[in-house]
Amino acid sequence: MTSADKNRIKDKAFEYVGMACTFFGLFMLVIFLGDILMTGIEKIDMDFLSNFPSSRARKAGIYPAWTGTLWILGLTAIIAIPIGIAAGIYFEEYAKKSKMANFLEINLANLAGVPSIIYGLLGLQIFVRTLNFGTSLLSGACTLALLILPVIIVSTREALKAVPDSIRQASYGMGANTWQTIWHQVLPASAGGIITGIILAISRAIGETAPLIVVGAATFITNVPDSPMSDYTVLPMQIYSWIGMPDKEFAKSAAAGIIVLLLITFVLNGIAVFLRNRWQKKVKW
Repeated sequence: MTSADKNRIKDKAFEYVGMACTFFGLFMLVIFLGDILMTGIEKIDMDFLSNFPSSRARKAGIYPAWTGTLWILGLTAIIAIPIGIAAGIYFEEYAKKSKMANFLEINLANLAGVPSIIYGLLGLQIFVRTLNFGTSLLSGACTLALLILPVIIVSTREALKAVPDSIRQASYGMGANTWQTIWHQVLPASAGGIITGIILAISRAIGETAPLIVVGAATFITNVPDSPMSDYTVLPMQIYSWIGMPDKEFAKSAAAGIIVLLLITFVLNGIAVFLRNRWQKKVKW
């Protein structure tokens, strides 16, 4: 048997192992989601969505939790997306190669892998204590914004880098300056990649619990947020609280809460994917 035959056998073996691992992961995911759906789907109704938390499982609802989740996701997006895109544009289009630039790039890559609890401790010190935001929505949103900023910055840079340099040169040849080239040519061409990075970042933020516990998200509140300085809870916190309850009825409530959280995630991602695809159809290069 020649070395080429041995390599083909290894390639086929790796292909089959990879397929088996993929199907195993999908199989376990289907079992997990199926169990959640069968346990919690019967709990989802208007009472569950509109009721406040309660010590009585049959009356417990998620109204403050899902409204708090939407509030904190909206604030996080408002804070993180403009800053992340602007930073990515600066690093890719304006920053000159230097020791400082290399230092910042290395740290950005490392920050993407920092455990989320570390961001929670940072948010506790800066936003809750130093800036006196307290245990408010704004503190939680700023903390999550720090958490997802590295993802948005890195994905923005990669999307900008993928734009052919000929587009920039053609724009300069027509007399445009750097900002005009970025705004009218580079950003439209890279919008699909940037939105993809934002989708991944928001998807990470929506399920985070550890940073919000540290900065003071409540597990039980009887009010609905009405401003960025309001106290709040979020769906992952409410689910975490119910899982620890001895009453088995709360396990059904937790499963129903997971379904609602997944639906919010799918809807937000669906909107983002629709916008990305629509933008990509407009831009051809």
